[in-house]
Amino acid sequence: MNFEFFIAKRIYLNTENGKKISKPLINIAQISIALGIVVMLISISVAVGFKNKIKEKTVSFSSQIQLVNFDSNKSFETVPITHNVNLVSKIEKIDGIKSIQLYATKAAVFKSNKIVSGIILKGIDNSFNKEIFNKNIIKGKIPEIKKNKTSNDILISESTALLLNLTLGDTIITYFVQNPIRLRKFKIVGIFKTDIPDVDKRYAIIDMQHIQKLNKWQKNQISGYEISINNFNDIDKLKGEIQNEIGYGVSENEEKIKVQTIQEIFPMLFDWINLFDANVWVILILITSVAGFNMVSGLLVIILENTQMIGILKSMGSKNKDVRRIFIYYSAMLITKGVIWGNIIGFSILLMQYYFGIFKLDPESYYIEVVPVYFPILYFIALNLATIIITLLMLIVPSAIISKITPSKVIKFN
Repeated sequence: MNFEFFIAKRIYLNTENGKKISKPLINIAQISIALGIVVMLISISVAVGFKNKIKEKTVSFSSQIQLVNFDSNKSFETVPITHNVNLVSKIEKIDGIKSIQLYATKAAVFKSNKIVSGIILKGIDNSFNKEIFNKNIIKGKIPEIKKNKTSNDILISESTALLLNLTLGDTIITYFVQNPIRLRKFKIVGIFKTDIPDVDKRYAIIDMQHIQKLNKWQKNQISGYEISINNFNDIDKLKGEIQNEIGYGVSENEEKIKVQTIQEIFPMLFDWINLFDANVWVILILITSVAGFNMVSGLLVIILENTQMIGILKSMGSKNKDVRRIFIYYSAMLITKGVIWGNIIGFSILLMQYYFGIFKLDPESYYIEVVPVYFPILYFIALNLATIIITLLMLIVPSAIISKITPSKVIKFN
């Protein structure tokens, strides 16, 4: 143990035992650091949880990347492309690609008693990733799709079921506005809920073969591909690799396709969740600043309280930098204690929310029923280290007051 650390520890123990008038101010500084850590831990955990949860919900329905006909517009009456097995094989070989599924969409109208509702029917086949979407199922199951037999099962959202007063096992009459108008009856085998209005109020899921027949498409014609990837952060890189791999020709007819990401499909949703990053940075800067200034005021009082000791140390040959190091060590002990208590309280709150879901949200506004928490351990470690380092750096300047204390004046004063 070096000399400076030994003296710092003595001052710390002396303050802890209540022998200094600065103890209340030091306690306030430590509480400020602890509360700051709590707020910052919760802010990061909830912000990352929000982003991951909303991404997960959105991706479970549409995947991260889509391939559609270049001539398709915002209409849900899509221009088909021809399913190309070789194309799928090429894309699957790209590093980072998880799975590929086929889909088709078509606009329709539901009718139940005197209530009618517009809907977008999403057709799926047996390549549909049930494992991902199963998290959204609240009743029943996903329709079973068979190659040689068209299924009349349908999966609707909870909001649609409530609007039309329908439940599992009911039959729903569906009209397709085309020439001539077509009618189909589907049996409800499942109800889902994503809490994303653009999905829950618009979509239902059926066998893709219905859409192919109604549109008079060939069996190998689809609206597009939905591509799931391993890491959402690689979405832009993989989009470029997919575009480079496939070019523009996807069939013998030289159909042209475009690659679009989930961020381009739901731009407003992703712009909203990206605001969390800016908000979190503002919170981190403000809280760290407040905690740092509290420690600065505490350190100044401690230095003034110990002027006699500083004078004695200097008269015995200690240099300014050595005495300053004593008070930096002392400050580090105080900050560390505040950080430890902040982590204990912060993680206790986060774990209670994770296991018990104490704090609820309005899904109409936030797309989620319960405040989500996530535990990005590397972020938490970086947060703790950054808090300690930044606060200590803020204390270097005020500790310079030590250099202005001269032994002769202190001894004369006493």
